[in-house]
Amino acid sequence: MAFPNTRVKVNVVSKPKERSFLELKRIITLIVGIALMAGVYFILPANQTDSARVMLAFLVLSVFYWTFEPIPIGLTAVILLVLMLVFHVVTTDVVYSGFASPAVFLIIGGMMLAKGVNDTTLTKRIAYLFLSKWGGTAKGLLASILIIPQIQSFFIPAAAVRATLMLPIATMSLDTIGEKAKGNLEKMILLAVAFGGTVSGTAVMTAAIGNILTVELLKEFVGIKITYIQWFTYTFPIWLILIPVVWFTLLKRFPLTEQEKHFPHVKEELEHKLEELGKLNIQEKKCLAILLMIVALWFTESLHGLHPSVPALIGVVLMALPGIGCTKWDNLVKINFDTVMLMGVTLSLGYAFNKSGAAKLVGDSLSADWILYFFHSPVVAVIAVLLITHILHLAVANVSTAVVTLIPIFIGLSTKAGADPVLICLTASIACLHGYILVVEATPNIIVHSSGRIKQKEFLIPGLLLTFLMSAVVLLTAVTWWNWIGLL
Repeated sequence: MAFPNTRVKVNVVSKPKERSFLELKRIITLIVGIALMAGVYFILPANQTDSARVMLAFLVLSVFYWTFEPIPIGLTAVILLVLMLVFHVVTTDVVYSGFASPAVFLIIGGMMLAKGVNDTTLTKRIAYLFLSKWGGTAKGLLASILIIPQIQSFFIPAAAVRATLMLPIATMSLDTIGEKAKGNLEKMILLAVAFGGTVSGTAVMTAAIGNILTVELLKEFVGIKITYIQWFTYTFPIWLILIPVVWFTLLKRFPLTEQEKHFPHVKEELEHKLEELGKLNIQEKKCLAILLMIVALWFTESLHGLHPSVPALIGVVLMALPGIGCTKWDNLVKINFDTVMLMGVTLSLGYAFNKSGAAKLVGDSLSADWILYFFHSPVVAVIAVLLITHILHLAVANVSTAVVTLIPIFIGLSTKAGADPVLICLTASIACLHGYILVVEATPNIIVHSSGRIKQKEFLIPGLLLTFLMSAVVLLTAVTWWNWIGLL
């Protein structure tokens, strides 16, 4: 009896110690962030406007806190909002303007739509349908895990939600496979959930926050509006090529024995699960009809002129209406408010970065002839932007922060060099989205890593390979497709 009591005593002592250490670590990180903010303010030339220096200091603080997360991202967002208001870097209207952006309501609508879809069995049905057909082999299972989120991206505008929906389906498949899934197969399939979720945000403008931020910042800074169909037109070759590239890379990186490549019992199990679901029920039919209507409105934006947020909100209303909808309003409003705060504040940061003069200050600092030289040639500019963005993204893990930091700078540089800001910003946005190397670079990576079944080291080599291959695909698309349609 003494041994169990001793063990309990050790656990009780160790947990407070662990909590104290983590608390101390968070406090130190908070202090370091404040020191960095102060350092940036005092290092910047005194002949610059005070508002520009303060705004740059706040931007550094936001990058640091959102990267290391000593406090929740939503709390960091509110702190930055308060700082901008208290120090009057720009007018109150500008500080709050991020929350008035239709992009915020697109994110809200997107998250509510995802909740509505998840309240039906439609997503499970799509997953079981693919896996019951191709889930009996390693190649087929991998392809299914990669393709399903690409379909979801048209009606679930959040990579985190897509990855969250895919992870249990992937782990269920691996658990059904049994002993064969304890090595390379498990790593390959789990990385497919992460990387497939990331790739799924490429071509659909509403499928990634970074895309939406880029579009909004281009509209705010240079008055260029990119529609849903335009974004799709620019990026769909990259998206289509990257799906088989990821599939092939993971197969080669995690070789399997002949015995590990076939597991027909998984196909049978998923066929059984699909049979259990039966025919499409009335809730699924309603949900599917609403989703198809939303996607149709997104694709025809150039005809009716409605911002993508409007069809999303229409879909939310229809999903909640009695007799028409497929879920209850009480379920739809249970969304992650941290994401809403993050979106609103990052947009406000971008607007304040421009209005305060901070963007001009950074642009002037980087306007050396040798830097502007890279932007004179469109092809060289694409290579330079890809390289700069990938390097910065390793340091600034949060995609929203990376986008809101880089896009205003690249807009300024492209304007001074006479380059097309759409070309430059589109390239930067795509590079920000595709974070494969570190767990913290993309939300799908974080979600998969949180399962406890895969480690950071498993991301490293395939992540490096895919970062290089993704850059090559973007460059190839630039010199061919973008050149043909007049973007390059």
